[in-house]
Amino acid sequence: MGNKRVDEPTGTEFVGHEWDGIEELDTPMPRWWLWTFYATCVWALGYVILYPAWPLIEKGTEGVLGWTSRGQLAEEMAVADQARATVREEIAQIPLERLSEDAPLMQRAVAGGRAAFQIHCIQCHGSGAAGSQELGYPNLNDDDWLWGGDIRAIEYTLVHGIRQPGDPETRFSAMPSFDGLLAPAEVDAVVDHVLSLSGQAQPNAQGAQLFEQNCAACHGLAGEGSRQFGAPNLSDAIWLRGSSREAITAQILNPKMGMMPKWEGRLDPVTISMLAAYVHSLGGGEDFIEVAEDPEVEVDEHP
Repeated sequence: MGNKRVDEPTGTEFVGHEWDGIEELDTPMPRWWLWTFYATCVWALGYVILYPAWPLIEKGTEGVLGWTSRGQLAEEMAVADQARATVREEIAQIPLERLSEDAPLMQRAVAGGRAAFQIHCIQCHGSGAAGSQELGYPNLNDDDWLWGGDIRAIEYTLVHGIRQPGDPETRFSAMPSFDGLLAPAEVDAVVDHVLSLSGQAQPNAQGAQLFEQNCAACHGLAGEGSRQFGAPNLSDAIWLRGSSREAITAQILNPKMGMMPKWEGRLDPVTISMLAAYVHSLGGGEDFIEVAEDPEVEVDEHP
């Protein structure tokens, strides 16, 4: 063994290193560890050959299999796009008002509409579609609708918008300012009457008379509103811009009317349909009632 020193208890040679009296033994590596190490070397060599591995100046090595993570993502996205395309085709082929008859398809439409809503609508209506009373953005969760809450009416609003310039079919309404037309005492009387419609104040005879003369043409004698004119219901205690005396007074003297963009031309028809399905599903959606195209045609109800 020459000059090699051996540790007598173990029979293992010393390597000649010593730290503070502690000497290192030349203990061989365990066989299982060596074979594991050799196996990982073989695996690494195979990986370098089969898959992208080494970065070069312009691009990395491609590997004989031609696999890339980008390619795998593209394949998965293509499969997802194909699945979405199938659903979109089915939605495009079914009348919107009959979409709820196919529960699985309706569920997919609502999911697609929810995704579109998060991109295009939350800026005004909020992520939960609760709107903003301060800014005059309507809450889409309640059952109060200015223009109708069935799925077709919602779709129409999405397509043409509200007070959208350049679209002759847009939803449009305008409340006149009564500043200068009514005396301050008369405005107070009308506010009393409006508040009384929802049980928040005592009836005011003068206010009721003024309301009938100036407001009932749009809002109705009982303040029930009119979807034909987009006039809100004043008797349900659901308020777009606030129910305080100050807020109602401000709306009478200096009415504020919002605008919603039209989505026709910006979103495809199927996406608009999915948005309508999602908004309709939020809780305030109404049943679709088909109206005869010619209301003057009398239908004989007797067999």
